[in-house]
Amino acid sequence: MTDETDAAGETPDLGDPSTGTPPESPTATGGLLSRISAFARTHRLPMTIAGGVLAFALLGGGAVAVGAASNGGEAASALPTETPTPTPTADPGRPLPAAASAVSRLRTCSVADRAGDGRLANLQAQVMNAATGEVLYDRGGTTPSRTASVMKVLTSAAALSVLGPDYRTPTTVVKGAEPGSAVLVGGGDVTLSRTPSGTETVYPGAAHLDDLAAQVEAAWAADPANPPLTKLILDASYFAGDEWEPSWNLKEREDGYMSNIAALMVDGDRDNPGSNTSWRGGDPVARAGDAFASELGGIDVIERGTAPAGAQQLGQVHSPTVAQLVDKALVVSDNTAAEMLARLVAIETGAGNTFGAINAGVLQGLAAYGVDTAGITVVDGSGLSDNNAVPPSYLTRLFVKVNAREGDLGVLMDGLPVSGERGSLGYDDRFSGDNSAADGAVSAKTGWIDTGYTLSGVVRAQDGSTLTFAIYALGDVTDEAKQAIDTLTTGFYLCGDNLSNQ
Repeated sequence: MTDETDAAGETPDLGDPSTGTPPESPTATGGLLSRISAFARTHRLPMTIAGGVLAFALLGGGAVAVGAASNGGEAASALPTETPTPTPTADPGRPLPAAASAVSRLRTCSVADRAGDGRLANLQAQVMNAATGEVLYDRGGTTPSRTASVMKVLTSAAALSVLGPDYRTPTTVVKGAEPGSAVLVGGGDVTLSRTPSGTETVYPGAAHLDDLAAQVEAAWAADPANPPLTKLILDASYFAGDEWEPSWNLKEREDGYMSNIAALMVDGDRDNPGSNTSWRGGDPVARAGDAFASELGGIDVIERGTAPAGAQQLGQVHSPTVAQLVDKALVVSDNTAAEMLARLVAIETGAGNTFGAINAGVLQGLAAYGVDTAGITVVDGSGLSDNNAVPPSYLTRLFVKVNAREGDLGVLMDGLPVSGERGSLGYDDRFSGDNSAADGAVSAKTGWIDTGYTLSGVVRAQDGSTLTFAIYALGDVTDEAKQAIDTLTTGFYLCGDNLSNQ
């Protein structure tokens, strides 16, 4: 027990608690009065100060009494008046503290082991709760980086905004300036097919050259003054500049994944119109011209040129709709269709008709969705370039709007591959084994280039929450990065809104 002492360090007389003996009375020998006197002698200075304070208090009280008596005598007999409490006034020079924001609940479901998989190389990722907008998981999510084919999400969203889902671009034939000549004018339709009408190619809804040729022959024959049609001029001026983006790897063409980009071509310039992956040539305009000349018959000369202004139209066919092209660009990651959409967006927005115009055109198209595009660089529509740069955080926010089907974005949502079921997420090497737990729950766009694998979209999680996410595995990666990405995504599915950022 701690002993309590007075200011002099002495123990006060409290009596004897054990016997009930009270402290000494004032009249006892060495009692209270003698102790007070001794205390006063010992503490003369403090006692003097205390006395002065008491006297000042008494004088002040007297002055108040005198003043009250001189005020007509009323205050002398009245009860004391309560002084009103002043209203606090904020100091204009000091900002008031903001109300404390709600503290996020503690989440305990960790994906640390999955995210630490070395097959992911340099991982960037972000996960957002689509309903609340809360970022649940972030690893470099605000850093713009190459996207691979996830870029097709941005291209598709811009096309739906600028062109609309029902837009179709034409391929037209007009009468040439010389007698016996016609001009085949490309409108940017890469899906136009050289196969017979009724044949299904890789592009559902594609127009066919035999239909266009029949229109031209009928229109030509309708004017008896026309000489035989012997010359075909190819006008591909709707697109300008390079046909091959300089940052692309040429093996993409040799391996059958990408064509040169021109405003006039057939079947995406594939050798095999029925195969998504098929060798592409180096001159798509010439291939289209040869195929159309064969349909017309009697053509002796084929050359490049432009259509004369105001020329008579002899025939016209139209591409599939933007909605159909978006589906093709997303579900099997068709690069040529994505480049077609990007270039048409650039032209429609007035940005230009070259690769260099795509950035401005696509960003203008994306502005309609109200998601900040700061830091984004769009080099192409397909995502093949290492020079594209999009932060994962942009994708998580855009996919909130895609999931909500804002504007025409429901078309994009419906075109996404689905884990274990559709498109590039339905292949045997995706969401297999333990990752099949998330089959049907992930709608997302895949991406792959030599320097990275990516995946971004929507997860309908096990707990009923909806998450938007983006995963980039960048650097020295192999094909096994796909399985590591699927494993991490399955972790997001299993954790749902309990996903921990630790």
